[in-house]
Amino acid sequence: MRRVVSLWLPHWPVDRIRRRHGEPSRDEPLVTVQTVGSVALTPMTEGREVVEDYRSKGLTLRQHPLAFLQAELRQRRIRSCADLHRVRDGQRVKVAGLVLVRQKPGSAKGVMFMTIEDETDVANIIVWPSLFEKQRRLILSSGMMAIRGRYQREGGVTHLIAEHLIDLSDLLRSVGDRDDPFSMRHGRGDEAKSGTRDRLREGRKETSNAPPTEMPEQRVEAPAIQVATRDFR
Repeated sequence: MRRVVSLWLPHWPVDRIRRRHGEPSRDEPLVTVQTVGSVALTPMTEGREVVEDYRSKGLTLRQHPLAFLQAELRQRRIRSCADLHRVRDGQRVKVAGLVLVRQKPGSAKGVMFMTIEDETDVANIIVWPSLFEKQRRLILSSGMMAIRGRYQREGGVTHLIAEHLIDLSDLLRSVGDRDDPFSMRHGRGDEAKSGTRDRLREGRKETSNAPPTEMPEQRVEAPAIQVATRDFR
């Protein structure tokens, strides 16, 4: 239940004149209280909460965006970045992730180095000049991409030599409509076990004499995650 307090100021100049002529004052009450019913709102999905975190802070303490996309990535035979540690040298694999860093040093003779990230680890990508010229627009604009290439390990240094890149921005844009990637309802550091979102999901309502006001359900397209990629060129 919610109370709305309204305030009216008296018409002081007019009432002063009325009192001089013996007329009664017409001041309205200074404060009136109106009681309205509670409003039932549809809770945001887990994915939408992640999207809003990225919009407001540029990061999230909730699930990683790619955690919501694992089913689609597995169907495309895309492996996680952590799997690269178990790949043999020279093996061809395909990984995907958010683009964290793009750098093209002047001393690298046109070679671009990228760092991508999924919910498991990061991966270093090398793009040769010939591939960069073929897929320049995708490389410079995509916030999430899949890379098919040959894995290379030299000593303690590992990287993926890119052979083809795929823009996954449309898939990333769907995160806002996703929910519960791992069904981790409790145990999160940023929400109590019986927090507001859980009460809404379970249909609990606060005790109130006034019936809740039903809001018309509207389909609002979830905004896309804006990845803060660091570019050094």
